[in-house]
Amino acid sequence: MNASAPREAAARDTPRIVVINPNSTVAVTRGIDEAIAPLRFADGPRIDCVTLAEGPPGIETQQHADAVVGPLCELIGREDHAASAFVIACFSDPGLHAAREATARPVFGIAHSAFLHALSLGTRFGVIAILPASVRRLRRYVRQVGLHEHFAASIPIGVGVSDLHGEGVAAQMQRAGRELIDAHGADVLIMGCAGMARYREALEQGLGVAVVDPCQAGVARALAAVRLHETT
Repeated sequence: MNASAPREAAARDTPRIVVINPNSTVAVTRGIDEAIAPLRFADGPRIDCVTLAEGPPGIETQQHADAVVGPLCELIGREDHAASAFVIACFSDPGLHAAREATARPVFGIAHSAFLHALSLGTRFGVIAILPASVRRLRRYVRQVGLHEHFAASIPIGVGVSDLHGEGVAAQMQRAGRELIDAHGADVLIMGCAGMARYREALEQGLGVAVVDPCQAGVARALAAVRLHETT
């Protein structure tokens, strides 16, 4: 008998979504866990947030994004027997295609999920980014997924991942969001980092447009996939 068969059966009987923070900052993982709390239901699936210990404190460059692909896929391999779906909780969607080769479970990136969710709420999305380098990666990614005609702009607030809980960040995000709406015609906003989760409701109230938290968008897609028994 295949030794993994009981574990595979347990994964089917107890659906579980694994949300992976590819950076090593546990505070970011806690913020993600809090953001997705409204998506937890008594009848499941279970949603677990885990931290990639091998990751950098924040994924702020292309080198950071590339460097986590191997450890990320290894983590997915370790969790695969007890998972029904995976969410890569970094707005760069690092290793998304490699991860999909590493498992038969559905794998979702939070950036792509956020783009699609934003377009169900509006026609032109703007992204509040962390650093200028993030903007360059985002523009490239939007072109790759064919959504550039719906992309208003991305404006960085000049704050790294580890400093997103600092004083003044909320005001900087409000200013960036207002510029995206007034100067670039965005009718829906996306927060361009998993570490921004705590600011969504205040942004919506202050700016008067829908604001998408990418982690919530990614987990919502994973929930649908698990409940509908979808595969990739």
